[in-house]
Amino acid sequence: MWGLDGGSPSEWKDLCRRQTADFALRGKRLGRALTDLVLPPLSYDSAKSVASQGLTSAAWSQITFLEDPVCDGCGLPYEHDGGGFGIDRCAACLSHPHRFSRARAACLYDEHSRGLILGLKHGDQQQNAALFARWLSRAAAPMLDDVDAVVPVPLHPLRLLRRRFNQSAEIARPLARTRGLLYLPDSLKRVRLIASQGGKSGRQRRLNVKNAFAVTGRGVHQIKGRHILLVDDVLTTGATANACAEALMAAGARQVDLAVVAGVRGGREMPK
Repeated sequence: MWGLDGGSPSEWKDLCRRQTADFALRGKRLGRALTDLVLPPLSYDSAKSVASQGLTSAAWSQITFLEDPVCDGCGLPYEHDGGGFGIDRCAACLSHPHRFSRARAACLYDEHSRGLILGLKHGDQQQNAALFARWLSRAAAPMLDDVDAVVPVPLHPLRLLRRRFNQSAEIARPLARTRGLLYLPDSLKRVRLIASQGGKSGRQRRLNVKNAFAVTGRGVHQIKGRHILLVDDVLTTGATANACAEALMAAGARQVDLAVVAGVRGGREMPK
């Protein structure tokens, strides 16, 4: 008696809320389309107008986007044709596995992607975060259907104060929202202010981030039993992601996977 299908009052209210949200989203899209018609958006890599927010076609064509088959352990292409023989790990990942279970990278880190990534990280170009989230939604699709929650790699509070935002969180938030996943930005914290990882060897990077991360008191309840997707901007040797994964697994995470915007080819040291 309460609705067209005879549902309860709470069901009818839920239906109304969903319809209101749907109308609001359509209105927002229409408003954006009209605005773009009058004032076409600028591309992220130049001052040129483009049909929709993103890169110019020239910049887009230069990005090396990664497609399956890739190594399931680091998300990078196989250096040799090993993906067609039932092997899902490259030689480095087979001999020295990461602490996270699987990884995907949207593109290679090179001279064409570097400017966009550093623009977000150090140049306050926060519009790039939404672009990267769209890239990850596609690149990490094999994992996104399985995970329960998204966790960004955290910054130390002092570095966050200086930078004003965490680039990994800015990417992870829209990714989680788009896929309807739980977003847990405060579940993992960086407890030590470490020196930059730049220019360090794989061993030096591992020592630099040792015991640098911990799950928060609130995160203990949020993480336990869940399949976590860890999000970062770049995967080099994997030292930072491994340290984060260790902390999450120690807190009871069922599994930790990794999604990054870009992976560094040859960044992983083979064990000696």
